[in-house]
Parts: sequence; C-alpha cells; structure tokens
Amino acid sequence: MLSKRIIPCLDVRDGKLTKGIKFKGNVDIGDPVEMAAFYYEEGADEIVFYDITASSDRRDIMIEVVERVAERIFIPFSVGGGIRDVDDMRRVLLAGAEKVSVNSAAIREPSIISEGAGAFGSQCIVLGMDVKRVSPSPGIPSGYEMVIDGGRTRMGIDALKWVREAESLGAGEICLNSIDADGTQEGYELALTRLIASNVNIPVIASGGAGKKEHLYEVLTEGMADAALIASITHYGKYRIKELKEYLHSESIKVRMVW
Repeated sequence: MLSKRIIPCLDVRDGKLTKGIKFKGNVDIGDPVEMAAFYYEEGADEIVFYDITASSDRRDIMIEVVERVAERIFIPFSVGGGIRDVDDMRRVLLAGAEKVSVNSAAIREPSIISEGAGAFGSQCIVLGMDVKRVSPSPGIPSGYEMVIDGGRTRMGIDALKWVREAESLGAGEICLNSIDADGTQEGYELALTRLIASNVNIPVIASGGAGKKEHLYEVLTEGMADAALIASITHYGKYRIKELKEYLHSESIKVRMVW
C-alpha cells in the first residue's frame, strides 16, 4: 500500500500567500516562498501552489516564485493558475516544479491535458477541479457542478462526467476542491471525494475543509482519498505536520513519518 500524503496548499495572489473561505474574503498571510521552506522542514510530502487570480485576470504564471521555491525545497511541488498551453507547462517545469495543475484552461480546451501528457508524461499533469454542490438535474446528475476562474464562473458541467473525460485524456492525478467546504474547517466533502475517487483509476487529492486531525483520517478512509490537502489548520499554527502524521500513524494510516 502506498503511503498517504499530506500536502500543504499555498494560494498566491499578487506574489503573496493568501487564504479565504469558500473562495471569498481572502486576506494576505505571508510570503509563499518562506512558507514553502517552512513546510519542507516540517515534513510535508509535497506542496501545491495556486495563483488564484491568474486565470480570471488572464495573467501569466508566477515563474519567479516557482524558481525561488525550487531553490529552497527538495520535495515535489505542483503549480497551477494561468497555465494555458504546453509552452506554459514547459516554463513551469523548467523553473523547477515537478507537476503542473490545469483547471480553467482544461475545461475551455481539454486537449491541453492530452498535449501535456504527451509532452511530459501523465505523472506531470494534475487536473484541478473546483466543484460546487447543486441540485441534481439531467445536465448535472451527480449534483456536483464544475466552476472555473477561481470560483467565479459556473460551467453547467457535471463533475463526474468531466473527471472521467480528463482521465481518458491523460490526466495523472486529481486535485479535488470542494468550494462549499473550502476554508470552513468543518471537514472535507466526503461524499464528493468518495464519488470521484471510486470512479477513477488515478490518485485523488482531497481539498477543502480540514479543521482538525480527525478530518484527515475521515477523508483518507471513508473518502477514499490518496492524499489530503491542508491549509488553514497549519497556516495559523493549530497543528504541525508532524502532529498530523503521528495521529494518522496511530490510527493505522500509512504515512511517511517525520522523526
């Protein structure tokens, strides 16, 4: 059995680390490069960076931040936000990232997934999914709708249908974020995570809602996730990564321990 991963998520806006609730009310809380270095020392398995306004503002990706991070940490990290084509992917990977995350661009032009997988391998292509719970309908039978542009644009696309298509195109991993749970610290959206994880054959990273260590256990077991994304519970010092891993280990969850 592969170890479950604990992955801090660093949202970046205008070069600064930021955090909001349900994609709203963001406040700046620090320097993303320094926070990445801190989490590396703390024992994070990977780190995810999102430039949360690059797509909606139609801006370029944060190459300078990527380069600075690559000089400070020696664990895999992925970068999303503002990646629109294979050339953007190449720039991010050459700057030092191991993976690129595509979200809005992939829905607008799904071929970016297959083109990226063909150029760099599926293991480099992460499908970012921002998902909102809605009433089930003929167009959205799962009751989960895809939303892009940092939570600004509802697409009328069923999340389950989309993830199956993305996997067939060559996505190597899913980062699944529940807009309804994001930043609330009330727990991951277990039904959504389980729905997606049980219908794909690639790893699923659960995102949105972690507020206590028990939430990680729930999403890694009941939610069937391969990894748990965290933000608020460690950004503000409520938990240390070592503490989270020690708890999961005590509950018989296989994790890479920090000694």
